[in-house]
Amino acid sequence: MARRPGAAAVYGEDFSFINPLVKYLLFFFNMLFWVIALGMVAAGVYARLMKHAEAALASLALDPAILLIVVGVLMFLLTFCGCIGSLRENICLLQTFSLCLTVVFLLQLAAGILGFVFSDEARGKVSDIINNAIVHYRDDLDLQNLIDYGQKEFSCCGGISYKDWSLNMYFNCSDDNPSRERCSVPYSCCLPTPNQAVINTMCGQGMQALDYLAASKVIYPSGCIDKLVNWIHSNLFLLGGVALGLAIPQLVGILLSQILVSQIRDQIKLQLYNQQHQADPWY
Repeated sequence: MARRPGAAAVYGEDFSFINPLVKYLLFFFNMLFWVIALGMVAAGVYARLMKHAEAALASLALDPAILLIVVGVLMFLLTFCGCIGSLRENICLLQTFSLCLTVVFLLQLAAGILGFVFSDEARGKVSDIINNAIVHYRDDLDLQNLIDYGQKEFSCCGGISYKDWSLNMYFNCSDDNPSRERCSVPYSCCLPTPNQAVINTMCGQGMQALDYLAASKVIYPSGCIDKLVNWIHSNLFLLGGVALGLAIPQLVGILLSQILVSQIRDQIKLQLYNQQHQADPWY
């Protein structure tokens, strides 16, 4: 039957506003990060179970395994919404995914801006974190390995200076400290010895009792905070590239989810339009 003059164009029953490319691209995009999130959670749980209970409870907030688990779980839930939302064409899940991803992106952006504007406050916060890590150095093997790696990588010792290690109960210089590591620093503070076959873990013995010049002949006397700041200033382009690499997937996820939501809404409007005009004799 002919269409009523002036009536809106009618699409065929097989027509869909939803682009399969957008739909499945978003699905596989989320699937990739969903698998990565599962790996992070599994690695964090394994690392946590491998620790002694008393060591695990000593520095809960600083535990890299806990951080890995928390980030992995949040990432898993976020990408789960994206996967199911795109596959089932669910606007609620897609909007949740898009909103959460936008919040994460804005928080990262705000943290970067605040860290740049309030650099002195950020430096103080980093100093507090490092000092707290020094206090718990012997309580957590993962934390210990992380600190040792950082000190060797940046050729530094302690937060402000090598004497910060007196904050640790084992390295404290007080006379009533019975530890054999009294007034020492970890071996990762020591200057590298050429052709050394076996690491001398006692090379930092008694270093805190020495002045700066005397200690500098055996260990790195400078603190890690200044070394970290210098490294950041020297690698701004690298850090910018990393930030861009983190931002692009988030922006792509937000864009794809919003495109798909718009297409789903258009498809719903089309279905309602067709239902309303099924009884129209001019349809």
